Formats: sequence, structure tokens, C-alpha cells
Amino acid sequence: MFDLVCFSHLRWDFVFQRPQHLLSRAARSRRVFYVEEPHFAADEPKLEVRQDEHGVHVVTMHLPDGLTDDEALSCQRVLLQHLVASAEIADHVQWFYTPMALPLAQALPKPLACVYDCMDELSAFKGAPPRLCALESELLRCADLVFTGGHALFEAKRELHHNIHPFPSSVDREHFARARVPQADPPDQAPLPRPRLGFFGVIDERMDLVLLEQVARLRPDWQLVMIGPVVKIDERELPRLPNIHYLGAKSYAELPNYLAGWDVALMPFAKNEATRFISPTKTPEYLAAGKPVVSTSIRDVVRPYSVRGLAHIADTPLDFVAACSACLADEGERFLRRVDAFLSHLSWDQTWSEMEALMERVVESASRSSGEQPCADFEEAREVG
Repeated sequence: MFDLVCFSHLRWDFVFQRPQHLLSRAARSRRVFYVEEPHFAADEPKLEVRQDEHGVHVVTMHLPDGLTDDEALSCQRVLLQHLVASAEIADHVQWFYTPMALPLAQALPKPLACVYDCMDELSAFKGAPPRLCALESELLRCADLVFTGGHALFEAKRELHHNIHPFPSSVDREHFARARVPQADPPDQAPLPRPRLGFFGVIDERMDLVLLEQVARLRPDWQLVMIGPVVKIDERELPRLPNIHYLGAKSYAELPNYLAGWDVALMPFAKNEATRFISPTKTPEYLAAGKPVVSTSIRDVVRPYSVRGLAHIADTPLDFVAACSACLADEGERFLRRVDAFLSHLSWDQTWSEMEALMERVVESASRSSGEQPCADFEEAREVG
């Protein structure tokens, strides 16, 4: 039994999404260490390790402000070496969500295998580090196994690796099905009249704020509920109208309660480089909650959800309003039967089971070889940058 050491650009407690779903399931059968990006505010370098409710060991490194990139990397390597010693990490697989962590991985013993779960095209995001593309090329070169967060991303990268597999967003059906049961509204949503059209997720450069504002202006009788943290954009850029309500970030456990009070679920994503390859986790979550979905034409929403009649697609304000109006007028039991039939084959448990089988296969293959690790040039690749 080997450990799993994950390097991620996302805080474990930020929002509960793909890494949390997968790694909390991994922690049921093995030790999982989730290494976050460092915090810069400490008086001196400090390692913090805590175990969350799912059994995942969340590793946070606290560093002083003002360090150069080389100094910060050196401090992180030292702290991770302390982790290796104290937790007795030996046989392990390294799992990457960000190529930027590749030089940091040198602090660990040589892994049994290297896995890259490419959930987004990070190079297209606002503020992407200049070195990210070069490091991703190295990570793809040395990785034994690559997953992608959707089919569009798979199609873009399928020629870059010999062992690459698409794993689109999945869903915890039982969790979001709680929204189908009548229940009292949360206090901050209860005063809002109906109909309510809602979005939950990170509010950042991927959001079409112009579309949001124009929909609100076209239908002032609709209440647009926006749930989630505002990241990488100035809050002053958000449209402010009486019928747009920003309720802030909510916990994963709270989301079904808010969804229960919505009439339509929205995905007003901008059409830009940052959304070109996304596979929104919220699509099946909205559907599991029994809510009709209106989205802009995101590739991994159009297929499979729109072509199966499970989501409405609209890109202009007038078309978006028309699609929402259709949902308000004509979604019922027939729609829910189609949703449930589709989602019956979709679960994070199944997704992790398939990923784990592929991971164990590359580890087993390595153990059968003549004593060589599956990634022969991994040490060289970790030194890049």
C-alpha cells in the first residue's frame, strides 16, 4: 500500500470540487497528503499538517514575506523533507494539479509513479505564471499517467501523452438530491421573491458579467442569486442592480439548501480562453438537484448535456432570457426522469475507482520492470526551472 502525495494550486478549504471529491475517496484506502501553495505571512518557515474530516492530511507551508522565488522554493523543500521524515513517507505516488510544483517535488523520495490530473488549462487563466507552460511540458514528459477534467481538454492534449484519459466532472447525486425536498430557505435567501435564478461557484474572469447585467435589466422581476467567492477580479466590476444578489461563499454542505429555493440554475460563462476547456462540475450538480440548467455554449456542456436535452444553451442576452423563460414554463417530471437516467451512471465513487485502477496499473507495471522506476527521467524533470 503506497501513499498519495498531491501538489495543488488550490486551497483545500476554498471550494469543494474535483480534487476534494477524488482525494477524499482516495483517503479511504491509503494515506493522502495534500500539499497546498504556501502562505506568506509567517515570522519564520513553519510546516502545518492537519487531518480533515475525510482523513486527508492537508499540508500548509508558512513562509516569511519578501523571499525570492529561489529562497521560497528552498524553504519549501526543507519543510517537505521534515514532512517525509515525520510521516515516514516512502513508497508513494505523486499526483499533480499544477505543473508549478514540479521543482518542489525534489524534496520527496523518488515516486513509484507520477500522475497529472489536468483539470483546467491553467495557462489560460488570469495571472498564470510565465513558466507554467514550460513546466507543464516537462510534467507531461515525465508523467506515467495523465487525466483531463473534460473531453475538450482531452482533445487538446491527447497527442501530448501516450497514457491520457478523459474524466469529466462527476457528481455526488445523493448530496444534491436533497434540494428536491421542500425545505425552509436559508435566512439570506428567504426574503427574495420568486422566480429565483441562481449560480454557485467561483466568480472570476470566467463569468460573463455583461450578460448577467443585461439579463437582470431585461427581466427586473427575476431575482439572480450569485453564490461564491469573488477571485482575481475587482468586486467593483460586478454589476449592481436591485435584482442581483451576491450572497458570498457557502459551504458544500449548504448548497442543496440554497438550490432548493431556485427555479432555474445558471452558468453565464464568458466565451474566452479561460473557459475554452472547462468542464463545469456544477452542471451535473444542478441536475441532481432537479433544476433546469441554462448555460452559454461551453463545449463540455453542449456535449453531452445539451444534445441529450438536459441543458439549454444561449449566448446572447435575449436568447438567455428566452431559455430561462422556457425552463420556468416547461420543466417537470419528464425532465427529471431524463436527468435521473443520465446521472444513474455518473458518480465520483465510480470516477475514483476507474482512476485508481489506472494508477495501480502503472505502479504494478513499474514493479515488474527490472528495478527501474516508471519515470526514468523524473529526477531530471523536477529540476527544471
